[in-house]
Amino acid sequence: MDKELYTRWDDKKNLITTRLSGLITETEVSQWKDGLEKTFTELPQGTKFKIFVNLHGFSPASMSAHKMYREIIPLLLSKYNWRIGYLDLFEEAKDLKLTSENGTECLAAVHCHHDSYKINEYEKKFGKDSEHFWDDPERSATWIESYSISAN
Repeated sequence: MDKELYTRWDDKKNLITTRLSGLITETEVSQWKDGLEKTFTELPQGTKFKIFVNLHGFSPASMSAHKMYREIIPLLLSKYNWRIGYLDLFEEAKDLKLTSENGTECLAAVHCHHDSYKINEYEKKFGKDSEHFWDDPERSATWIESYSISAN
């Protein structure tokens, strides 16, 4: 599988899409993180957004690459008043503080991963109206794109 590492902001849909796939090294995780953070710093003040975290096909090249990537999204989204549902699995995340940098907030999220068993368990335990965990990138994209944040 080809590698993909990117984050894009679509101001017409108020949607951030971030993609990490292929066999990814620590250096590439770091590059992905830098691009992700840059996208967030460029959001206009007060933006209400939704996010598609697409890790379908992601395979860390090492245990250290795996450890690096897994805390990036939860810590980043906590700065935008969002707590990912699966954080309840981790004792060390119980005191994670939510803030709202620049009045900017995440109002919906979808997480896509190819490990069907794990992601389906997350959906059963932590899925809700504004957050889903799926193994199908097309279903994920369709749902997040159609999710209306104007009512929130």
